Amino acid sequence: MPISKRNREVTLSKTKKKGRAAKESLVNAIKEALDHYKTAYVFTFENMRNQKFKDFREQLNSSSRFFLGSNKVMQVALGRSAADEARPRMHKLSKLLRGDTGLFLTNLPKEEVERIFGEFEEDDFAKTGTMATEKIELKTGPLDQFSHEMEPFLRKQGLPVRLNKGVIELVSDHVVCEEGVPLSPEASHVLRILGVKMATFKLNLMCRWSEDEFEVYGEGLDLSDSE
Repeated sequence: MPISKRNREVTLSKTKKKGRAAKESLVNAIKEALDHYKTAYVFTFENMRNQKFKDFREQLNSSSRFFLGSNKVMQVALGRSAADEARPRMHKLSKLLRGDTGLFLTNLPKEEVERIFGEFEEDDFAKTGTMATEKIELKTGPLDQFSHEMEPFLRKQGLPVRLNKGVIELVSDHVVCEEGVPLSPEASHVLRILGVKMATFKLNLMCRWSEDEFEVYGEGLDLSDSE
């Protein structure tokens, strides 16, 4: 069989995967930052939004520093046991770095940190797979909020629609989503064009470390079974 002479795509540049160097860089950056900040916190995040987190981080640049990355790598920087911890009791902080968590180092007073994190909350449109917080149902009749050009798009999202004298009309009741059920791609698209926001980007403090004490926020956090 003759070899095909058709054009083939050739990649001229290669993207290197993050490897040992990137991990070492994160460890070194954290260890260096520990010399400049008096207090460290572990925080969790819900419905992360990169741009909004970037804006939040930049507001605190003069007094604080955030770290997001591999939890295991950050644990190495802090120390995973009393024998190798970077500072006394810091391995307790390390144990809570699991799941959707980050590290926050700061010189701000405890009360101000708690206030800033407590007040931070940003509503946004929910992504596919997010649990619906309420049932959204559209009733039969005209959808006056949409122009006639939207009819093909709405139909593609599963809405039973038709054009009636240039007006989009829903020919039967349609449930966009059910409370407590993960959103389908179609449901997330419809909620966005309806202007319904079901996701809230939040940051929650889990624990606080200082030279004098270690404090856990909230009840039910068990350090014994964490990594």
